[in-house]
This record gives sequence, structure tokens and C-alpha cells, in this order.
Amino acid sequence: MNLSDFSIGFGLTGSFCTITAVLDELKKLKNAGADIYPVLSFNVSKLDNRFNKADQLKKSAEEICGRKPIDTIQGAEPFGPKNLIDIFVIAPCTGNTLSKLANGITDTPVTMAAKATLRNNKPVVIAVSTNDGLSGSAKNIGLLLNSKNYYFVPFGQDDCINKETSLVAKMELILPTINNALNNKQIQPILQ
Repeated sequence: MNLSDFSIGFGLTGSFCTITAVLDELKKLKNAGADIYPVLSFNVSKLDNRFNKADQLKKSAEEICGRKPIDTIQGAEPFGPKNLIDIFVIAPCTGNTLSKLANGITDTPVTMAAKATLRNNKPVVIAVSTNDGLSGSAKNIGLLLNSKNYYFVPFGQDDCINKETSLVAKMELILPTINNALNNKQIQPILQ
């Protein structure tokens, strides 16, 4: 798919174990010609962890996208009034962010960018990654599945024996999910 005519906002939230896979998909979007605005949650922007160092992650996002990541609410707010993007992707999307989206809470750069995108009646793509997807976050997934302009990257259980409520999106399906969402369609099947 050629994305050279599209501007994509891309939010990363704190499911740190999936961020490396997401960065690979971000590269695919860039290679498809997309103009990408990276947006980092406060945790992704500031917390070092066993998977990533925050400064290195910011540097990687900037190298891939060709612009500095947005990591403040004030930096994300112009997505609405300036109509900067055609679609916003949240990958990985944690249970915490799912809850905020489902309940209209706008207190991070990523949730502000999503709100600003929805203001312009444009799609928001969610690539869920949460250990409580089939428990505490299930109701929020249900609410968002039934909300206008939200589209999900297909997802499934990542380790049903050791983490029986955990869900993770098939990150390699981000690009086809975007393609469908830009045409106001949910990619199917959602559960994989």
C-alpha cells in the first residue's frame, strides 16, 4: 500500500515488551511513504525499563519518523485545530489508555492526540496490548468496539496458559488495519 498521501499520528504507550515489534511496523509505514508524527505517552517518554531506555526509544522514533516525538499534551493538542493527520494509531495500547479512551479522559499526549483526531471525524486505530484484556479492560474494549471512528488491529491471547486474561494485537496487521480504517471499515476477523 502506498501511504505517500497520508499523514499518520502514531502513539506509543507503556506496554514495553511489545514496543520493539511496534517500531518494526513503524518502519513499514515510513517505507510505504507515510508522513508520521510520533506521540509518546509520559511513561514511554520518561521510563527506562528492561526492554528499552527512554532516551534511545525517543531517538529511534525520531530516526524512523524524521521528526521529534511529541511528548506533551500541549504538543499533541494542535492535531485537532490544525487538522494535521488523516489517522491516529495507538500501538501498543495499554489497558490504562483503553480505559481513558473509553471514558473520555484526556490527560496524556496520546489521549489528547486521539481526542484531537476524533474531533476531526477521523479514525483512531488501536493495537491492544494488556494483561487484563479479558478481565478489567474487557468492558473498555467493548465500549470502543461500539464507538464511532475506533478500529482495532486484530488481537488474541498471547499466553493463555500463564496469562489467561492477557491480549495482544497482531502488530504485523497494523498496516492493513490502517488501510481498512481509512476506508471506514474494520479489518476482519478481529479475534485471531
